[in-house]
Amino acid sequence: MNRPTPRSINEYLDQLRDALRDEDPALIQDALYDAEDHLRSEFAENPGVAPAELLARIANSYGAPDEVAEIYRDKEVVVNRALRPPRPPQPKSALARFFGVAVDPRAWAAMFYMLLALPTGIFYFTWAVTGLSLSFGLMILVIGLPLAVLFLATVRALSLVEGRIIEVMLGERMPRRPLYAARELPLLERVKRLFTDPRTWGTLFYMVLMLPLGIFYFTLLVTCVSLGLGLALNPLIYALSGFGLVNFDDQVFMLPLWLQPLQIVVGILLLFGFMHLARGIGKLQGALAKQLLVPAG
Repeated sequence: MNRPTPRSINEYLDQLRDALRDEDPALIQDALYDAEDHLRSEFAENPGVAPAELLARIANSYGAPDEVAEIYRDKEVVVNRALRPPRPPQPKSALARFFGVAVDPRAWAAMFYMLLALPTGIFYFTWAVTGLSLSFGLMILVIGLPLAVLFLATVRALSLVEGRIIEVMLGERMPRRPLYAARELPLLERVKRLFTDPRTWGTLFYMVLMLPLGIFYFTLLVTCVSLGLGLALNPLIYALSGFGLVNFDDQVFMLPLWLQPLQIVVGILLLFGFMHLARGIGKLQGALAKQLLVPAG
């Protein structure tokens, strides 16, 4: 597709955004940030060159918008392969598929994320509530507005940190670059955009939401793993040492001998079933983070 030569940075970025309009919003954000950063650096180093002439030079060195878009598409294929490596051939039997989750790294990573969700959820909730209370509570004073701007800036930074955690552990493509601040806008206009950007408030909502989600994930993980291991190992531990893993009122709980093999089977099934559940929770959590932390392309 032949596009007219861009005559300004904004026109170049609009063409790049249009060329990537069908791609992942996280990819678009990274591509626009990199391109704008490069363009503004070139303009700063060549203040005496006409914008149209300089953009023509950049199109030959950095690439025209369509060429840059194609480069990022090619890179994204590599990124997606790294985030979601091809799965081994699926076993035909349902039983093999059920137990095959034990060799799926995404299931283990999702379980670790559920464990990590409690401390991160506590931190996010505390930071969000404390920051909102202090910054907006002091808004009547001179220090209130700068404090609120600083707080919202840290929220943006934390969204990138959470995005990297989500991408590494759950395999959901997230931005690696922040949204580029429009430097040509007046300071007050940039501050206004920070307050009116839906992603700012979506990130705050996500940070508050992570506390109940973290409690739920952590409780579910500990309960299912403890119960599964207790049921599966209790007969073996008791037979070897006389101690049990399942106790009520300081007494070891033991099923009749003929039911103990069934107890072991139930414990093993619970553990593998929970791994399937954790993998599904990881996908849902990644989709939730993408919805709240990443602006639409």
